Amino acid sequence: MDQAGTLRRLMSNRVAIRPMNMKPIRVISVTSGKGGVGKTNVVANLAVQLQKLGSQVLVLDGDFGLANLNIVMGLDAKATISDVVSGDKDLSDIILTGPHGVRVIPASSGIFRMTQLSLAEKTILMERLEAAPVPFDTLIIDTGAGINSDVAYLNAAATEVLVVATPEPTSIADAYALMKVMSQEYRVKRFKLLVNMVDDAREALSVYNNLMTVSDRFLNIHIDFLGHILDDKRVSQSVMARKVVCEAWPDTPASRCFEAVAKTLRESPAKSELTGNVQFFWRTLLNEVSL
Repeated sequence: MDQAGTLRRLMSNRVAIRPMNMKPIRVISVTSGKGGVGKTNVVANLAVQLQKLGSQVLVLDGDFGLANLNIVMGLDAKATISDVVSGDKDLSDIILTGPHGVRVIPASSGIFRMTQLSLAEKTILMERLEAAPVPFDTLIIDTGAGINSDVAYLNAAATEVLVVATPEPTSIADAYALMKVMSQEYRVKRFKLLVNMVDDAREALSVYNNLMTVSDRFLNIHIDFLGHILDDKRVSQSVMARKVVCEAWPDTPASRCFEAVAKTLRESPAKSELTGNVQFFWRTLLNEVSL
């Protein structure tokens, strides 16, 4: 059976039991059709900005075999998700505290086995994340780039999929291909688009309009325009310094863009729906409770 079908079967076999005092959790996967679009930097800065706005943010580095989120955030990981999968560590042993109190679950780098996790191992990992031993109301997943099985699995498991693209034609084409696969194979029909490294807002809207034109013609999906991040030399300087740009240079143009996008995210309700995939915190979607 194909992976999407297997996920739906696992979903149907699970029991919908949810503590009535559990607040709904927002789960956002940040993904891209190709590498080099600044996705991990987007994750780090949005996490910090959302935390500043009052969210309790937990970030998962979902690039299990080529981790770099902890590097971008200036954190040294002595243990990673690989140690949790192997049974050597508990999740509480590896969680790091990053800028402004953001909690981070680091992934491993250069461990081939972590690129070959079975469906059962991924499902167990999700179960452990669901019971993460830290308070949080927002989980952000930094997926790997491209359309491999891990990326598709994490996107399918999230309740919101945020696609990062740049104005480059290859990035736009790959973003479309990613949304096509997620729509046709995993029944994900709603996406958010963030356009990175643009000269101005007009260029970002042009990318959005191009994607909307093609998707309206060939795909049955909805794309919400989340905003843009201006091309800013301070961003690359912050990466070299292992700092988050919105902390190191809060008044630089990119930092102001990240703040605006974070406000849009926080103020916009999460529009998610059950897709038949095994979703993080899917019980929340079945039994939302206002406390």
